[in-house]
Amino acid sequence: MGSKESDPSLGYLTRKETEVKLPRPTRVKNKTPAPIQITAEQILREARERQEAEIRPPKQKITDPTELADYRLRKRKEFEDKIRRVRWNIGVWIKYAQWEESQKDFARARSIWERALEVDYRNHTLWLKYAEVEMKNKFINHARNVWDRAVSLLPRVDQLWYKYIHMEEILGNVAGARQIFERWMSWWPDKQGWLSYIKFELRYNEIERARKIFERFVDCHPKVVSWIRFAKFEMKNGEVARARNIYERAVERLADDEEAEQLFVAFAEFEERCKETERARCIYKFALDHIPKGRAEDLYKKYVAFEKQYGDKEGIEDAIVGKRRFQYEEEVRKSPLNYDTWFDYIRLEESVGNKDRIREVYERAIANVPPAEEKRYWQRYIYLWINYALYEELDTEDMERTRDVYRECLKLIPHQKFSFAKIWLLAAQFEIRQKNLEGARKLLGNAIGRAPKDKIFKKYIEIELQLGNINRCRTLYEKYLEWAPENCYAWSKYAELERSLSETERARAIFELAIAQPALDMPELLWKAYIDFEISESEFDRTRKLYENLLDRTKHLKVWISYAKFEATAGMEGGDKLGATAGNEDGGKLVANANVEGSSNMLDENDQALLQEQRTQCVERARRIFERAVNYFRTSEPELKEERAMLLEEWLNMESSFGGTGDVSLVQNKLPKKLKKRREIVSEDGPAGYEEYYDYIFPEETAAPNLKILEAAYKWKKQKLTHNEE
Repeated sequence: MGSKESDPSLGYLTRKETEVKLPRPTRVKNKTPAPIQITAEQILREARERQEAEIRPPKQKITDPTELADYRLRKRKEFEDKIRRVRWNIGVWIKYAQWEESQKDFARARSIWERALEVDYRNHTLWLKYAEVEMKNKFINHARNVWDRAVSLLPRVDQLWYKYIHMEEILGNVAGARQIFERWMSWWPDKQGWLSYIKFELRYNEIERARKIFERFVDCHPKVVSWIRFAKFEMKNGEVARARNIYERAVERLADDEEAEQLFVAFAEFEERCKETERARCIYKFALDHIPKGRAEDLYKKYVAFEKQYGDKEGIEDAIVGKRRFQYEEEVRKSPLNYDTWFDYIRLEESVGNKDRIREVYERAIANVPPAEEKRYWQRYIYLWINYALYEELDTEDMERTRDVYRECLKLIPHQKFSFAKIWLLAAQFEIRQKNLEGARKLLGNAIGRAPKDKIFKKYIEIELQLGNINRCRTLYEKYLEWAPENCYAWSKYAELERSLSETERARAIFELAIAQPALDMPELLWKAYIDFEISESEFDRTRKLYENLLDRTKHLKVWISYAKFEATAGMEGGDKLGATAGNEDGGKLVANANVEGSSNMLDENDQALLQEQRTQCVERARRIFERAVNYFRTSEPELKEERAMLLEEWLNMESSFGGTGDVSLVQNKLPKKLKKRREIVSEDGPAGYEEYYDYIFPEETAAPNLKILEAAYKWKKQKLTHNEE
């Protein structure tokens, strides 16, 4: 039984033997609160009471000189031993000296202080303690000696000077204190030392001395704060002229300082307190012109507040413009390639109307050339040049500067990679406005040579056409087509030009060249233009050839319908000629309205018969085209059922429009049935539902299934007879 329970993985021990027995958690049987509750305060008090008493050395009472001498000897030995061990520890020296002082042995105390100073004379704490001991015990000359040595050895420690001067001032030795200040000032201390000297003199009402010290102070510390303090000192003493003079001297010296904004604000506020508002305004404007915009934020705020308080409407607007100018300066400084900010900034300056500032901002804006030679980066930038040129032309009326702007812009654009037709055209139009036709032609010719574009060709041709230079227009069209032989617009316009000049053969030759091109961007427009041209010239045979050539290239539904409509109306054009040859003025109108009953009564019977015959021929030719189209879609493109149905519908409409000559029954037998069906939508992930669509069932498709059903029935009957015979 034991072997069954043992586990080889546990070293043949049983599970019970390997179990870890944890102590059972104690269970509180009685959970009611104890009658006596113990607080934390009681626990702490009890711990305090149980602490053992601190062992302290017994107090010794000295009763005679011998014991005192022994005590002093023992104490000195302890201090000397400590000094030998830790000679560099200044605290030991100080305790030793203070102990000797407590024993009223000042000679020994001085000796210890001197020994400590030999160890570390650079420690100003030693000097302070030493001098305080001498002062406390009223050894004034000794204290002066200590202070004098201290400031001689450590002249850069201001505390020593302050204590020395304070002692002399307490003793009433004002001249001595002044002498110490002069010694200190020879070391060019920080501004607090100078201000202490000035306050010292002011305490004794020595205004002139304080003024001279201020002069030396601003020479030693030529900071904005120093000059402002000096000016405030004079203002406090009622010396307005002196204060203004100090501010003016400060502006001369510190106009380019980083803290100049603070100086100008203080100067303007001073003038404002003196009721000199014009002076204050001039100071603000001078400051705004000279201080960099990034450091003039507070100045702008003060200026706007000043103008709101003292200025008129123009002054307030000027202040607000200045504030907005500051904001734009900040924005263009952070992101100089943000051209929208430049546009806003320029618009602001143009609203003010200062030509020099406007030109300066334009020049700064166009100096930020896009870093990459890609057109998308230049599209906003180029409008800076355009606006600059238009401003020079329209606002300043400086034509030479306008010409220079266009020239520099065209020089800057990398025409080998991309160009802007707008710039070329604006420059050329500017030259035309200046009646410099040769200059405009040079610009446009240069544009065609360096960066040909559709817009440039069109505009150049338009200009020459307005001037009546037909030969130049022909040359330009030839250049245009050499550059873009696939451009159907250019071919059509060229042919249209020749046609307007009654050069029919030239126009036809251009159309022939055009349709012979291997690639065209919009061939349908070109063919339509050619066909319309031949129809307008009443060349119906040529038009038919064109349609046949077009059908050799494409069998599109629209081509068939257009061909059929042409054949349906070609007879009408012939009727117009007939009416004209008959000498009847209204013949053309009557034939044009040939579908209206009784409209041809004014013609004799022979003419009516001839007209009817031509109309019949016209209808027959249109029908033949429709039949060819239907046969093509039925045999060659059977899947294009919708196009075939549309073709039959057009045919039906045309037969209806023929009136008595038309035969609607010819088409009605061929019309399909329109059925709504559903088909499964299959996506990349599998079936995605069903969609409805319209299908067309033509008559020949409905006959075929019926024949198949009859054939299947005949087979079934034959099989049944054979089975019966067997």
